[in-house]
Amino acid sequence: MLVDSHCHLNFPEFKEDLPDVLRRAKLNGIHTLLTINTRLSEAREIQVIADAHSNIFCTVGVHPHDAQDYASTDLKQQILELAQHPKVVGLGETGLDYYYNNSPAAEQIESFEIHLQAAKELDLPVVVHTRNADTDTLGCMDRDSGSKGVFHCFSGGVEMARAGLERGYFISFSGIITFKKAEELQEVVKYVPLDRILVETDAPFLAPIPHRGKRNEPAFTLHTAERVAELKGVSLQEVATQTTDNFFNLFKKARRPS
Repeated sequence: MLVDSHCHLNFPEFKEDLPDVLRRAKLNGIHTLLTINTRLSEAREIQVIADAHSNIFCTVGVHPHDAQDYASTDLKQQILELAQHPKVVGLGETGLDYYYNNSPAAEQIESFEIHLQAAKELDLPVVVHTRNADTDTLGCMDRDSGSKGVFHCFSGGVEMARAGLERGYFISFSGIITFKKAEELQEVVKYVPLDRILVETDAPFLAPIPHRGKRNEPAFTLHTAERVAELKGVSLQEVATQTTDNFFNLFKKARRPS
């Protein structure tokens, strides 16, 4: 039994066949899913999806790509209000992305820090997206210390993983670790203790081998977990049990399936 700790079930790629997607996830042992908010305008539709399924939870937050759209708004208050929904178990995804720079760095930093502050007030974990922004990401976390959370779809090196672990964060790996040229990231998997690892799809993006190039979906979490097991030299069952425990230890508002 596995958890897909990061997917986007409200995205257009799933509009036509979401019931089938969820059925395949169940058949592959994916018993819990966390569907992630990237724009507050979509928060309610995500909550509707979570409400319809006992095993689906959600977050509320603004992706760094969209941070400029929420500048000079009462972002913190909106987050605090939307997070009162019973299926909202975390905030994000938030963070910094200096690779695409779809929003100016200043707006990204402001949005990220607002999420960190709200997370501490709500006692909820933060789902962090960081790309080409290690120094500023850690700087924001240190200025607003005391948060908990996860670096999702981790693609950094061992030093960034170590910095995240030192700050109490979990590290989540996606299908990227199955790619043949991902040797550096595979070394990070070996480095991170199993009791600090989550697995995810980031569906509909980044489908793992053997589905690379196709639409990703929660059922494919299994392939990432299998690769973690191979790299760590442990059984798939051990990875499944530990990463599931890790998810519910971090996202304490989520309920384990009976």
